[in-house]
Amino acid sequence: MNDSATLDESRIRSAGAEPHADAPRARAAERLAGGEFSTVGDVTVPDPIFSCRHVNVYYGEKHAIRDVSIDIARQEVLAMIGPSGCGKSTFLRCLNRMNDTIPSARVTGSILLDGRDIYDRKQDVVQLRARVGMVFQKPNPFPKSIYENVAYGPRIHGLAADRVELDEIVHTSLQRAGLWDEVKDRLSQPATSLSGGQQQRLCIARTIAVNPEVILMDEPFSALDPVTREDMQDLASTMLADRAVLLVTHDPAEACHMADRIYVLSGRPASLNLVATLALPKPRDPLSTPVLPHLRALQNALREAHPR
Repeated sequence: MNDSATLDESRIRSAGAEPHADAPRARAAERLAGGEFSTVGDVTVPDPIFSCRHVNVYYGEKHAIRDVSIDIARQEVLAMIGPSGCGKSTFLRCLNRMNDTIPSARVTGSILLDGRDIYDRKQDVVQLRARVGMVFQKPNPFPKSIYENVAYGPRIHGLAADRVELDEIVHTSLQRAGLWDEVKDRLSQPATSLSGGQQQRLCIARTIAVNPEVILMDEPFSALDPVTREDMQDLASTMLADRAVLLVTHDPAEACHMADRIYVLSGRPASLNLVATLALPKPRDPLSTPVLPHLRALQNALREAHPR
């Protein structure tokens, strides 16, 4: 367990509210101190970028996620898969505090980014979301030009000293997202004029333009056609190899294609179980001989996890 997960950093938090009373916090602290985990499988990794301990999420009285503990390594793709509505996206949104926008949401436990509590009152949420970027299920380009979609983040975070530097960030980000050659002559056109696959690549370019350390991907390719989807999986595996990625997906083949570790989230409230660790080069063919047993194990785990 990360030694920086001190007892004081396990607290109950509510969007817009003060930490709750000491009794639940003390119970969480005792579990942290004892190193007891409900998550099945390996929890810790050396020098994690994210360290989550005994995370619970509630929407009002509804207990959505139960006692999740997991480390996320640097330069690792960790995939989370499970039945619809089991809480995958809910957990993802805990890591950049998107749940803060839901009045009834309440998060307990400890979530540390580089050893610091992201729910600390002093945490600047805007800066947190610059460090922890997010790509959503459906492309969500801003109602701006292609250029301005990518330039927006670097501009508001002061990452470019002048227009020349900003142009270079936009060019590099679009190039890394595999989109530059397709849009270089129409950067002033509306982003909404792009196809669905192009819009999703634009959203990825917009995310990496601020150089986040972690990227959260919430079923990012599910709305794409099969050919574009596989191309995007290959592109993302290469493009994001230098940072931590948490991928939420419904597709076992996609998880095997891209991820280093794969967990199944299931139950009511949901808990986490490690199903596969793949120490193989990426991207991978899920039907290849080394990967196929992992794919079958994951499919079996999903069948068992699916509510009857």
